[in-house]
Amino acid sequence: MSSSSFSLRAYVFVDQLQPQLAQFIAKDNRVYDPSEYDAALLLELAPAMEIHRMIDLALKGTKARLGSVVTERIYGMMQVQHADQGEVIEAGEAVLRQTGLTIADRAHVDVVTNMIIRGIEQDHAIYFTGTSKGYMVLAEESVFILECSPAAYLTLAANEALKAGRVKLITVRPFGATGRLVMSGPEAEIDVAAAAALDSLNALNEERSAARAALGLKD
Repeated sequence: MSSSSFSLRAYVFVDQLQPQLAQFIAKDNRVYDPSEYDAALLLELAPAMEIHRMIDLALKGTKARLGSVVTERIYGMMQVQHADQGEVIEAGEAVLRQTGLTIADRAHVDVVTNMIIRGIEQDHAIYFTGTSKGYMVLAEESVFILECSPAAYLTLAANEALKAGRVKLITVRPFGATGRLVMSGPEAEIDVAAAAALDSLNALNEERSAARAALGLKD
């Protein structure tokens, strides 16, 4: 484990924000809206307020734009994005160099909830639509619900699901104790999207394990 005084909870690179996800982020954004197909990086660390020092470092050292900031009791999270993937990658690496952290230090992804509700009833569909910040859920569609910790990784899961299946993004919350993702669509498309989302989280864990093994650290 790194001797850094910082704790890295989440570190994830998204190669191209899919249109639904980019617009979902922009809808409630209070900083700089991402464009469709921008690359993005989400980074979450402790102490929480140190995220502002890292944002300053990233913005001054690259052309990346600040997408969002969330500061909680323990952790602070930032999202930066840019059309040039290299700018986004360098923004993240600059923070890692400054803090003495590596991806081996980031938290393991734990899936808390993974379910598909098939042929959803109308009352239930109306509930999801009422809480949606994206599309409506219609009766008889299938609904995919995914919850994980750290929450930031659901941005990647949502993005990979949207690449894989013709599904609708209902809501995604990539911050807090656990993140929550809800998508809906035809049953076959939801199955494909759900598999892609879970594969992306498994890949993050495999990448972390490989990085730790290379440093002689136990998982």
